[in-house]
Amino acid sequence: MIIDDVLIVDPIDGEYTGSIEFEDKILSIRKYDCTPKYLLMPGFADTHTHGYMGIDCMQSTKEEFKQWADLVEKEGVTYLFPTTVSADFKMLEEIVKKFSPAEHSSLFFLHLEGPFINKERAGAQNKEYITDFNGKIVDLEKVKIMTVAPEIKGSFELLKILKENKVTASIGHSNATFDIFKKAYDSGVNRITHFPNALPQLHHREIGVVGGALLYDVFVEVIPDLIHLSPDFLRFVYKLLGPDRIILVTDSISATGLKDGIYDLGGLLVKVKDGIARLENGTLAGSTLKFSDGLRKFKKVTNCSLKDLSKVSSYNALKSVGIDGGRIKEGYPAKFVLLNQDLQIIKVYN
Repeated sequence: MIIDDVLIVDPIDGEYTGSIEFEDKILSIRKYDCTPKYLLMPGFADTHTHGYMGIDCMQSTKEEFKQWADLVEKEGVTYLFPTTVSADFKMLEEIVKKFSPAEHSSLFFLHLEGPFINKERAGAQNKEYITDFNGKIVDLEKVKIMTVAPEIKGSFELLKILKENKVTASIGHSNATFDIFKKAYDSGVNRITHFPNALPQLHHREIGVVGGALLYDVFVEVIPDLIHLSPDFLRFVYKLLGPDRIILVTDSISATGLKDGIYDLGGLLVKVKDGIARLENGTLAGSTLKFSDGLRKFKKVTNCSLKDLSKVSSYNALKSVGIDGGRIKEGYPAKFVLLNQDLQIIKVYN
């Protein structure tokens, strides 16, 4: 198959006009001058999403995981990482058992957000299930990311197990001091979950995880719904960290794409009003953000280049977990999104 006369956007090689020939993988790229009507970007990666249009990761059947992938593919997401919340081990084991990447080309791995996090930073996680690490863990074969608070008891034993199983540890829902952050960083942890939500604020005498993320070379997830982060803070993060370290995620829940109302997240009551999801105490409870909307918001707020946009929407997320993808280059998977100049999706190739 060939796509002619497009503006090709690659996170490394940049922007150029030409055509692309592909089957399952990209076979060849031809560069030439033309006036492109559309632009072609790598397929998006959402590495942190709890649900979509009535589908909830914690309750998904095999068929619903497949439906979920079908639905978000229309948003340009060709790398989907369904994300759990803290739950009992029996439930988590059932989810891992039901999850099958073979069911859809967009299904990759699971992201386990909890239960090994800090109760004091629970956010919209159910405290009933949050726990220290005592050696008990689910089968990690289908897991690629686990959000962990490195200050909890047993965390460094857990980090060692994750590393041995090639699971990326991501610091989140944490009260870790800077010293603990540094110890985790030195052990190989270089990713932060939904930065800086569910972390202590930056303090000039104890910079914590937030300061650690600003000082050291780590990847940070950000939720670009302009609710979890103000536009000014989003610009601040982009200016300080640059495009090589930011990962766009939705943190979407099952209410995404549906009407305002009452929903469930890990056994907690969530009220969605005006598209904003909150617990009864007012705590933000994930988002109702669609990935393509977040992409456009990030572009508008930061005025980043298309090359940088391809980094934060795909390449960085995959690089952070050791997956080759997120590029438009010979030999890479034929996963890309055709968009118009307003970044509206025209077609998704997957």
